[in-house]
This record gives sequence, C-alpha cells and structure tokens, in this order.
Amino acid sequence: MDASASYRTIYTSPPPVKVPYKPTEALDDIPGVTYALDMFLASKMHESEDYCNQSDKKKERLYFATGYGLIQCVKGLMSYADEDLLAALGHTKQGVLIASQHRKKAPYFTSRLAGYVVSSLNTTGVGFVKTMTDVERHAELVYAESLFEKALLGIVYSGDWLAFIKEALNMRTIITVYRTLYKYVLAVDAEYAAELAAADSKSGTTNANGSVKPPYSESPKIDAHFRSGVYLGAGMSTLILSLLPARLLNIIELFGYAADRSEALDILGRAGGWGKPTHGAMFTVSEGDQDADDEPPTVSTEQEGVRRAICDMALLIFHLVLSSFTFDGVDVHMAARIVKWNLKRYPEGVFFLFGAGRLALSRSQPQQAIEYYTKAMAAQKQYRNLHHISFWEMAIAHLALADVDASLECWRTLEKEATWSKSIYSYGMAVCLLESTAGDAAAKKARHEEARKLMERVPTLRQKIAGKSIPLEKFVARKARKFLAQNGRLALPALEISYVFLAIARAPRRIVEKHLLPSVRALLATLSEPGTEKSYGSGYWDDYCLARFLEGVCLRYVAFPDPDAVLDPEEVPSMSRNDAAAASKTAFEAVFENGPKIELDHHIVYHAHYELGRLVACLDDQAGARTQFDLVLSGKYLEVGPSGRKGRYSMENALQMRTHAAVEALHQNRL
Repeated sequence: MDASASYRTIYTSPPPVKVPYKPTEALDDIPGVTYALDMFLASKMHESEDYCNQSDKKKERLYFATGYGLIQCVKGLMSYADEDLLAALGHTKQGVLIASQHRKKAPYFTSRLAGYVVSSLNTTGVGFVKTMTDVERHAELVYAESLFEKALLGIVYSGDWLAFIKEALNMRTIITVYRTLYKYVLAVDAEYAAELAAADSKSGTTNANGSVKPPYSESPKIDAHFRSGVYLGAGMSTLILSLLPARLLNIIELFGYAADRSEALDILGRAGGWGKPTHGAMFTVSEGDQDADDEPPTVSTEQEGVRRAICDMALLIFHLVLSSFTFDGVDVHMAARIVKWNLKRYPEGVFFLFGAGRLALSRSQPQQAIEYYTKAMAAQKQYRNLHHISFWEMAIAHLALADVDASLECWRTLEKEATWSKSIYSYGMAVCLLESTAGDAAAKKARHEEARKLMERVPTLRQKIAGKSIPLEKFVARKARKFLAQNGRLALPALEISYVFLAIARAPRRIVEKHLLPSVRALLATLSEPGTEKSYGSGYWDDYCLARFLEGVCLRYVAFPDPDAVLDPEEVPSMSRNDAAAASKTAFEAVFENGPKIELDHHIVYHAHYELGRLVACLDDQAGARTQFDLVLSGKYLEVGPSGRKGRYSMENALQMRTHAAVEALHQNRL
C-alpha cells in the first residue's frame, strides 16, 4: 500500500447533498460535513463556511447544523470578540434545537420509574440507547456536542458566576449522555468479542501456548463516525474531570463520575489508532534523531470517523498546552507522532502548524517554534485572529531566546489588534521596552517614558471571566503599580515574566548560561555593593530575593534541562550537574533566609519552595521533594517572621495546581 494512503484526504470535491432533506436520512450528510471539516483544517476557512452556508436549509440538517456550529465556536473562541461569540452562541443553540428534534423521545416519568424497577423495559441507560435508530443515536451525540459548545461559549461571553453555575448544570447533562453512549459502545464491543471467542473456541483457534484466543475487536455494528464522536466526548469529559483539584474530585466521584486520566487519554487515542500513551515516561531524543516521531497510527483516513481530527487536536492540547499546568500522563513523543502525521495530511493546516510550534517549544527549540508559527500565519490570512495565537507564542519564544526586541514587536501587534488581554499585552510591551539595550541614551529615555505610560494603563485594562479576575492580569497590575510607586524601577521584569510564561523552562541551555544567568548576576553584583541597601529605598529585599530566586531557577535548568528538551550532544555545559544543582539549592535557601524581609512580592518564597522541590526530585530525593511541596500546599504563611501573617500571594491558585500535579507525578521523573 502507498505510504501516503494512511493520511491522504478522501474527498477532493464536494460530495452531493440529498434534497429534499429527510430526518431518517440525516447520516447521508456525514460525507459533506467531513469535506467541510477537511477544508477547515486545511486552512480554507471561508470555503468551509461557504460550503456549510450555501443554503439556510442546511442549518436544518442534523450534521450541517452541528458542523457549522463547531466552526463558529472555534472562530468565536479564537477572536474573543463579542459579535463572534454571540454569533457562535446562536449557531450552537440552533445545533441543540436541531439535535433535539432528531433525538428519541424520552419516556414519560412513570415509564422511566418502571424501567428502574424492571430493567427489561429499556427506558434508561444502555438499554434505552439500544432501542434507538442509528440516526437517533447520532442525534444524542450531536446534542451533547452542541450543548457542550453552547456551555463553553456561554461562560466565556457572559463572564459572571450565574452563567457559570447555569452551564455547570448543562455539563452534568453532557457528561451523563457521553457516559451512557460510551457504556453502550463497550457493551456492543463486548458482545462482539464474545461472539468471536465462541466462534474461535468452536473452530479450535488457539494461541501459541495452546489456549483459546481471547479476541477483542471493535464491533462493525457501530459505525466509525459515531464511535469517534463517543471517544471524543467520553475522553474529553473524563479528561476535564481529571484536571479538577483532588477535593472536588472526591465529591464528583461520589456521584459516580470517573476521573481516570489514563483512561481518558487512551479513549481519545483510539479514534486515531495511536495506541496507549506512555503516561509521562521520558522519551529522550537528540538533535537530528527524531525518527521515532514518524511512527504512523493504525487508523487511516479511509477507516476514520469524522471526529478523529478533533480527537487528535484534543490530545495535542493536553500534551503540549495543558502540560504547562500538569505532569501526569503527558507524552510529548505521542504528540510528536500526531503532529507529524497530521502535517503530512494538512501541510498548510494552521492548527497543526500551531501544534508543531508548540512541540518545538516543549522541546526547548524556540527558534524552530518561531519558524512554525510564521508558517502558520502564512498558511491562512482569512482569520486574522488566528495570527494572534502565533504572535503570543512567538513573544514567549523570543523571550526564551533572550531577544526582548523581537518579543516587543509581537507584544506591540497583540496590543494593537488582539482583544484577549490588553492588560497583559501592555505589560509585555512595557517590560521589553525597559530591558531593551538598543540605541543611544536618548532612545533608552524614550523607551522608558513609553513604558511608564503603558504601566499606567495596565491596571485599568483588566477583565473578568465568570465574575472572577484573571490571576495573571492581577499579577501584572500589581507589578505595574509597583513600578510607578518605585519611580520607574523594576528588577529583571522581562526575566520574571519569562519565568511566569515558562520561557526559562523552554530556553536552550546555552541561552540560560550565556544570557539569562549573567543578567541575574549583574543585578546581584549591584545589590551587593557597599551602601546599596541604604541608598536603594523600599523594595531592596524584594529585588534581592527575586534575583536569587531567578538565579536558582536558571541554575536548576543548567543542571536538569526540561525532560522533553532536545539536547545538542556536542554541547558542554559550563558547570557540572552537581555544581549547578548545589548552587541552585543555595540560591533558593537565600530566598528562604531573607523572605521575612520582603515587603510586597511574597509569592517569591512559595515559588522557591516549589522549584526547590522539583530540583531535589531530579536529584532522586522524593522525600525531600514532597517536604517542599507539602509546605506550599500546607496553607502556612511561609514568607513571614515573628510579625505574623501577610495574606494571600500572587498566582496562588496556579501554584497550588502545579504543586498538586508535581506531587502526583513524583514517580514519573518528569519534574
């Protein structure tokens, strides 16, 4: 078979659409929606929209209603513009309505009550799903999908707790539907496996050891399109639950909802035939030695369901994006396989070019990441808002290369065009202006004045989602106010935001050694000069502790680069691993020693305990790591001396989440 057959697109021209539409023939529209999704993923967004929007009658058809709703949902979430979000909400509501019209009518309450007593009545659960027609089962699936899109858009658009609570109730319905459909799929597959086992037993088919083969196979009674949709829904809902804090998980599991992350990732991988993830085990590669990433999936385009690509994208989001907040189950090798195969299928596909960029960044290859993000912008010019993702990622990648001038240009574009967070964009611009060394003294003075004006605006530009302030916006607003209060002074602001955005973690080791560490040590040398503390004014110990903290972080990555980093085998570090680790530990201990003297930036102490925990975990001291993590999670006020408590600290919830994730992943050597 031709090697390209596994990823070759099936539809090269629009499949015919039956007219007039009959609800009983709703599944005949799946080829058309597959074609539309194919165009959308190939960066032909407008052509895809036009195909779905040729006639208003198409929006009355089950699969065109949900397909168009999905496209508008992606468009709205990418732009974050009110008009796009409102339009997407309208289309997803239409999708819910059309799906409801195609669903099997639920039995009356008395019938359902009788069904709970006499299961053979098939009024609930798997038995009820078995009584549905194929169209009704697909409608049940589409209903859950459209309801999920509507819930997500409703939370983002409304931005208050009332909307959040209302949509949370819808989420309960969605999870219940997906759970029931997944149980149905498992039941049908189990019946099929039993039939095969019985047939093999009768014919005497045995394994090499003489035992009867225990075959397991997906039942042909379930079409690939329905199966991929169930895998997407069951996998995503379980994965989302697994990301919740442990205290909430305990409550959710009382209601019978599973939150097994391993199972969730396995389910999502089945749609594309990617196999089981390695659940966080390191896959070490060096430059030029990434052939294993080309291992193809076992499901080709001819065998796949319509939602297979969405399952692939969900896996990429987890392994390459959510891995910023969690460690358990992350498998960058699997992500690389998914990216490479889909880029063969969609060479101009903006979403998979994003994935390739994020993969490169995860492997500490920021220059390569920038090249992919640039290709993503060149691949499509129809949705300008998608370019903003590239600019955001490139701003961080340039910080990972210690190139503040290039990062500044990305922040400028975002501040001018994007609507996600003007507060963060303005602060990103400001800190790059402050750190830039280009030009003469007059240019430096002009940049400083521009930074001051931006800092004045930062606190006024904050937004709220679900009635809550965005933690990162609160952080940059505090830093902006501190800059103004200190008469235009901030210590290492670009490097500090690089830590927050994980740019230090993604920086090549040579950049850390030659650029990041020297800037930290230059500040420490200044702070150590005789008389500096007295002449410095307020904030001396804040700046000192920040510098020692960033020194510890940089040295930690010299000793132990990120586990997914692609290392140059010819690179020779300037320090031995033991020396770098010892110096890193000393830097963190200096933060603890001087933490009680901090006036404002108390979060530094908590982050230092977290980073020290990760360092000692890399040194194979799990008990020592757990001690540091437990301190962060204890709720104790770690930064204070005899004076007592000083309250909450910046980005507390995010740090708690990462610390919980670190504790769960201690055994995986991914810290």
